[in-house]
Amino acid sequence: MSHQKTILVIGTFDTKADELNYLSERINSQGASVITMDISVLGDTATAVQISKQQVAQAAGVSIEQVIASGDENSAMQLMAKGAVALTEQLFAAGKFDGMISMGGTMGTDLALDVALALPMGVPKFILSTVAFSPLIGADRLAADIQMMLWAGGLYGLNSLCKSSLSQAAGAVVGACKAVEPPQQQRPLIGMTSLGKSCLKYMLSLKPALEARGYEVAVFHATGMGGRAFESLAAQKAFVAVFDFAPQELANWVHGSPINAGASRMLNAGANAIPQLWAPGCMDLVDLPEWQPLPEKFQADNYHAHNRLLGSVMLTAEQRRVTARQIGKCLNQALAPVHVILPVKGIEEWDREGAQLHAPEALQVFLSEIKEQLQPHIAVTELNAHINDSAFSDLALRLFDQWVADGVVAKGIPVAESVQTKPTVAVDRRRVLKA
Repeated sequence: MSHQKTILVIGTFDTKADELNYLSERINSQGASVITMDISVLGDTATAVQISKQQVAQAAGVSIEQVIASGDENSAMQLMAKGAVALTEQLFAAGKFDGMISMGGTMGTDLALDVALALPMGVPKFILSTVAFSPLIGADRLAADIQMMLWAGGLYGLNSLCKSSLSQAAGAVVGACKAVEPPQQQRPLIGMTSLGKSCLKYMLSLKPALEARGYEVAVFHATGMGGRAFESLAAQKAFVAVFDFAPQELANWVHGSPINAGASRMLNAGANAIPQLWAPGCMDLVDLPEWQPLPEKFQADNYHAHNRLLGSVMLTAEQRRVTARQIGKCLNQALAPVHVILPVKGIEEWDREGAQLHAPEALQVFLSEIKEQLQPHIAVTELNAHINDSAFSDLALRLFDQWVADGVVAKGIPVAESVQTKPTVAVDRRRVLKA
């Protein structure tokens, strides 16, 4: 790509031409150029754009007249989204732009979310939206590194308030394009999930041990959006293996908490033949927004406010059974080896013997139900230790090393070597005997 950065600007130029032209002008003022894409449907614009609404419709395999006649605004915008995604992918593959920015209300935001998801991690993607940070936007719609800004006070025309938002967004997207250091993928990448070290500690020893073996390790904070990023990258086959030891977001989703990573949590690694080491870290808990009333199905006596944003409730034995059934449904679909580690002495720091959340009977019910739900091709090791004990991390490393020795996982590359490789994963259905 050229030294001068180019920004793809997406919006409805029939109704928001003044705002989009101002945004484009502010981008130009920062030394960057623009490519404008009109996603209007009904109206026309007097503003010259590089990509017309007719071209967007054609990229979706229809005419703009067919978009208009499709049924309603929802079907029309979904067709325009399909075309916008196709054109964005083509332009990016050809090296035509460095980052994207879109502006709109719910309609424009709906389309822009699809476009952002189509771009790789490391490509700056900004959405100015009247519904930024809104519960209307599900976790499964968000790209792993998306940036959103609230478009305040600008629904109908320019004013000093919305100019402030637009100019900040212009500077942000240009600055991001100038400063970004995209992922290099010089060493095989391992995805790991965890929560903070006051709750889960295995990453403190596993990360340096894996890095010493020649791998890059990305640890994802399993509080909803972290899991969404993890799943998004797994869907892109970015990982050579995953250590999914904090899949609590699945429990959140099963029990109706909004702090989840969507319905695809625990599915993308398996669907893309990525080997998985898996453990049920923190799945005895469900996280909830602390500022909302506690749902009646949970027991107030088992609730703990972590801070003013987040609280956790301990699940009953029967609620844990429900979680275990969904775990089985997810892991049984995997197209690559899965090894489940079940630490029988606890799955987060607060459930140790003598600690506040110690509930050994409920834990045993949960672990037993997981085993019952897993099909025979899923390897299971019951470990007489706590998830935060060194025995757990040691076992995980031994299992991983065996996968490397067997060719299931690509070997690591020493840090000193700069040759970029693309790791390959061999599918191995061999059963690992229980320890």
